Amino acid sequence: TLGFILPTHSWAQEGTEPQTKTAEDLPLEDLRMFAEVYGRIKSAYVEPIDDRKLLEDAIRGMVAGLDPHSSYLAPDDYAALQEHTTGQFGGLGIEVGMKDGLIHVIAPIDDTPAQKAGIQSGDLISRIDDTPVQGMSLSEAIDLLRGSIGSKIKLRVLRQGADAPLEFELTRAAIKVTSVKSRLLADGYGYVRISQFQLNTGEDLATAIEKLSKEHPLEGLVLDLRDNPGGVLQAAVEVANAFVDQGLIVYTEGRIDRSALKFAAKSEMLLDKRVPVIVLINGGSASASEIVAGALQDQDRAVIMGTQSFGKGSVQTILPLAGNRAVKITTARYFTPNGRSIQAQGITPDIQIENRALGAVGETGEMVREADLNRHLENATQNQQAGSKADVGDDFQLYQAYSLLKALNILTAKTTP
Repeated sequence: TLGFILPTHSWAQEGTEPQTKTAEDLPLEDLRMFAEVYGRIKSAYVEPIDDRKLLEDAIRGMVAGLDPHSSYLAPDDYAALQEHTTGQFGGLGIEVGMKDGLIHVIAPIDDTPAQKAGIQSGDLISRIDDTPVQGMSLSEAIDLLRGSIGSKIKLRVLRQGADAPLEFELTRAAIKVTSVKSRLLADGYGYVRISQFQLNTGEDLATAIEKLSKEHPLEGLVLDLRDNPGGVLQAAVEVANAFVDQGLIVYTEGRIDRSALKFAAKSEMLLDKRVPVIVLINGGSASASEIVAGALQDQDRAVIMGTQSFGKGSVQTILPLAGNRAVKITTARYFTPNGRSIQAQGITPDIQIENRALGAVGETGEMVREADLNRHLENATQNQQAGSKADVGDDFQLYQAYSLLKALNILTAKTTP
């Protein structure tokens, strides 16, 4: 979720709320119909219904009808959202939305039960235990996904390309998300993975870059935002600011004054501009991830590599209510420095690369080299050659990003007097 949390005082106190409508402006006929339906349910429904439940359900339905990212937050939901932004909560570890009446997996979170079980971005959850998802609201489905730590849950998943539904059994856990992970791919070449944008992500990124640069100055960096569903807007601004020291990062536009905001870079940059940066994105990169990728792309600070991002270009504002409740509603769209709206479009990579495993040489049609042949003669100077094999595992996109960083440094060295 990308957004702000506003204090409990009203917009009217800030002078930003639209003028209160007069009685003549209110949709009286529609209000009469609401009252009539309310009365009919109270008098004719097969079982007695509590007034508070009826009204709360009405509010929930009103907000849910706005767009897929707006929702009414009951006390438990509001508390869970606050835990989510600080990096610790209970559940399976998936960012979800609604699509075609099913639960759409935007992205699994690193090192969680969902990610370890093999849940993927783009999966559609059709059944939770024995309960079909079709017809549920998103909040109802999330309630079923949650449960006590250690309890088991079964999911039926529809996946593009799969011949039949997939069945998963997961064990709920306390989700403690490590926002930033880092390592060296090779001497001078760093890798930073941001799995989610939390309140402390900017500070964690600074620590990671300092750690990577400790023994050897960085000559290149891969910033991995794949399957990052977003998070806190301010954290995205801080991350982008780590790589640029001036210019616009993102701006938002909405109907109310406080939704029209601009965020510009400050001078405190973490990484020298001469160090090339590759940003990896995919269909699970959403919201705050797209802000960072879009800003660095528009400012010509990084090469964006991977596949088209998710396309969530809207800002949600948390409006606290009485009784530990809140509404989360979409209040603005965000735009990249060059004025591009990401909503329903996403970020298009500079270099489009689908992910696949790095197979054995020759298995996927790649050219077989002398060094790949059995019993080949060793190079007499092999042990004298500088450098080491990059730590990319079987990640094809990461391998391509590392190769491009090396190429950019070679080109720079050749063209610099």
